[in-house]
Amino acid sequence: MTLTPSRKLIYPDSDGQPMADNTLQFRWIVLFKENLECLFRDNLDVFVGGDLLWYPVEGHPEIRVAPDVMVVFNRPKGERGSYRQWEENGIAPQVVFEILSPGNRLAEMAKKLEFYEQYGVEEYYIYDPQLNELSGYQRVGNRLRVIEEMNGWVSPRLGIRFELTDDELLVYYPNGERFKTTVELAQELEQTHQQLAQKEQELLLERQRAERLAAYLRSQGINPDEIGG
Repeated sequence: MTLTPSRKLIYPDSDGQPMADNTLQFRWIVLFKENLECLFRDNLDVFVGGDLLWYPVEGHPEIRVAPDVMVVFNRPKGERGSYRQWEENGIAPQVVFEILSPGNRLAEMAKKLEFYEQYGVEEYYIYDPQLNELSGYQRVGNRLRVIEEMNGWVSPRLGIRFELTDDELLVYYPNGERFKTTVELAQELEQTHQQLAQKEQELLLERQRAERLAAYLRSQGINPDEIGG
């Protein structure tokens, strides 16, 4: 009797869904993902992923979700087509972020909460940039419990602080610096270059003045090197 070889399971790297539904949602996804990358840039054992499929259970490719942003401690940085938990020492993402768009439905978000609760997420944050509403959940035992006050909340895992104003969400690094967009960082870099160029110009002018003074003193029979000696 000939046995039929078992079919090899496929874990797709894409779910066919767009990363974002609009530019506002995309901007916030990038803001969180890139600033968290910067926050942990020197820690080789913190992986930050964006719109990456997470498969928590081997043998079940239908059990999956793609958080907008996820942070995994005790896993190395590096490229991945998807996050297959059984290939990552069984470590689940500890922190996930979801940025809402008008297309997100209540039932969909409830399903994600249930998924994250079941598969071990410790902190779950949801931000609606259009309504400027921030929600958070923290693991207590086997459940993800609502964080009652998010304004001023500091993430236990990340150390970042959330501040809600009337108009926008501000997020701060543990050192107090604010999360910045790529454009803001580029502007700061350009400003730094301009300041350095100005300093170099000032030093050049000072050196030229010193050289003219030294030349004048020599013309008067004075050795400038002996002055002040």
